[in-house]
Amino acid sequence: MKYFALAGNPNSGKTTLFNSLTGSTAHVGNWPGVTVDKREGVYKKCPEPVSIVDLPGIYSLSPYTPEEVISRNYLLDEKPDCVINIVDATNLERNLYLTTQIMEIDVPVVIALNMMDAVEKNGDKINAEELEKKIGLPVVKISALKEKGIDELMKRAYQACLSSRKGTTVLEGGSLIHLIRDCKIALEGQKVDNSLFHAVKLVELDELEVASHPESAKMVEEFKKTFSDDTFGSDFEAIIADGRYKYISSNYSGALVKKKRTDKSNLTSSDKADKVLTHKIWGIPIFLLILFAIFHLTFSENFLFIGAALPEGWVALEGTAAEGIFGDGGINSPGVILFNLLDWAMSSISEAVSNAMASGGAAEWATGLVCDGILGGLFAILSFLPQILLLFLFFSILEDSGYMARVAFILDRIFRKFGLSGRAFMPMIMGFGCSVPAMINTRTLADEKERMATIRVIPFFSCGAKLPILTAIAGGIVMQFGVGNADLITYGMYVLGMATAVVSVILLRSTTMKGEVPPFIMELPSYHVPQFKNLMRHLWDKAKHFVRKAFTIILASTILIWFISHFSWSWNYLPDEEINASILAGIGQLVQPLFTPMGFGSQLGSWGWVFVVAAITGLIAKENVIATFGTLAACITAGFVADEGLEGIDSVVNMIAATQITVPALIAFIAFNMTTIPCFAAVATAKAELGSKKNFRNTIIFWLCVSYVVGTMIYLIGSWWWTVFIFAAVWAAVITLIVLHNKGKLSIKLPRRRKAD
Repeated sequence: MKYFALAGNPNSGKTTLFNSLTGSTAHVGNWPGVTVDKREGVYKKCPEPVSIVDLPGIYSLSPYTPEEVISRNYLLDEKPDCVINIVDATNLERNLYLTTQIMEIDVPVVIALNMMDAVEKNGDKINAEELEKKIGLPVVKISALKEKGIDELMKRAYQACLSSRKGTTVLEGGSLIHLIRDCKIALEGQKVDNSLFHAVKLVELDELEVASHPESAKMVEEFKKTFSDDTFGSDFEAIIADGRYKYISSNYSGALVKKKRTDKSNLTSSDKADKVLTHKIWGIPIFLLILFAIFHLTFSENFLFIGAALPEGWVALEGTAAEGIFGDGGINSPGVILFNLLDWAMSSISEAVSNAMASGGAAEWATGLVCDGILGGLFAILSFLPQILLLFLFFSILEDSGYMARVAFILDRIFRKFGLSGRAFMPMIMGFGCSVPAMINTRTLADEKERMATIRVIPFFSCGAKLPILTAIAGGIVMQFGVGNADLITYGMYVLGMATAVVSVILLRSTTMKGEVPPFIMELPSYHVPQFKNLMRHLWDKAKHFVRKAFTIILASTILIWFISHFSWSWNYLPDEEINASILAGIGQLVQPLFTPMGFGSQLGSWGWVFVVAAITGLIAKENVIATFGTLAACITAGFVADEGLEGIDSVVNMIAATQITVPALIAFIAFNMTTIPCFAAVATAKAELGSKKNFRNTIIFWLCVSYVVGTMIYLIGSWWWTVFIFAAVWAAVITLIVLHNKGKLSIKLPRRRKAD
């Protein structure tokens, strides 16, 4: 089997090409010894199967970030049969910088000019034959988004891999070429592979090369003392970078012929859209408005707020099997309709299984285990799958269209003054999908302290696993108290999570993790309509992951919860009405007082422990919170709610009625679960990414403290509005102390221990 590597800049369409080449054969693992996603798949249309390895998106092969080191080490050490260099044809010169570095490695290379559809749409042209002749490598025009030219690309790549290739450099006419050649000869004498690439990096005094070849580095240092460039002095790295760009501009740029534009048509469609979407004043309000529209489409039970204009019961379909599915006081949003349909189907299944087991003479404990323990927990989670997928679809559209890159640009402009670059917001925004890949993506950050701060706040961007908590409790609040709209509450919680992340990271970068803000360089890809096939593939992967998790971790958790909620400490079986004497109740009641400041502790009485144990089980997987409610809801009937249909929102309504919990406490419960320690998978990823045990321990403490403070503030302010002045005074004092300390006007000295005489 042949091995091809995909290498290219971020936003060059590398992931789209990988998905098009590998399809369902793609799988994710880890790079050896490093916790960073390694994506591999198989392309089957060549004379033999070809393994495609997707390298992290990078701008160069210099060791500025961990991802650049990973890509560099793979190309040098793993020796792929061919490197497919994906070049964003709309940003030709900038992308070819990486190409000139890959050319110096002894490996067959094929250049894929991607996004040619966007180039042609702009009226521009690229002469691929001319570029191929000048660069000395196969060049193929493709559109990964529309899957054009892909088969031709793989045909040329397979032909290239059948012959060996020696590295070449564009620095031949430069002032440092003699030194590069001397270093190359020295490295060849040491039998170093890819000697040209290593020689160039050695002349740059690349830290990895200096550490690997200290004797040869002395030769460079000696030469440096006798050399001075008119512009860059003896900064060899800058001289080489300038040489690359000058060569690209004078030799390769001529292949691109841009359309002559009049003054009126000087701006492209993307440029015109950016004048609005990235506006320095309206950019963030527009982003928040787009987010609200997404949540309204997904969670609203009063779509477009037209409920008041409709006759009462117009869409309720009373007396039918579909009663309430499409709406009651108003028209349900698409997300709510899908949720109601699946919830109705699952309730029917649960009821049918319960009736079948009862008529078959099954034991009470067996019926409870199957219907309440297994089906109740699973269905409470699975009923939210349509809304999770719909929300994920909207976020995928924003990301694939190029809009999310603009969000990072807008935020960089605002938060740079607080010590945070826009690059840090890219992994944060990824947290809306899942915290695990988002934490891994922080490896693109060069500053270690910025990276650590970003990892700590990523879980505050609510992932899909937390969505059932928000949706179920928001729906429970609306049903039980008639307060607000579920979409507004859910949207508010997402905004709260983002605000908490921003405030937290600003505080971290102003105190324990101060550092220089690195420059933020990123090409903004042209806007384009996402490919339907790729969107469906993403949704399918998300659905598979969610269902797999439901039938493994969550299923095991719900069975365990049912058992310890139906057995006493002496292991006697307890019926539903005696659940307060169970092992689970005992554990919950023991730690219940700790949650009193957040409103779901001791003040809730005998049933209050259900919220506590739900939050604790959520540490394994956030879906467990609502799964726990679904398992316990049938045990806490006592006339609060009918025994049937206790999945999802109904189980929350049951808990509210039994505990008499207040709205501020419910909001605090959501906030606590959003900001506290994330699931085990995210915790394991954070541990690997943070490195030291001290950093990991401090991160766990940070998550606990932030969630406790946020939950307490929400409950106290929601219950007693005047406490807002107390919190405002406290935060003002904290900020003042930080500012004074950073300006050197306040010195905080800790007392030292006196040595014993």
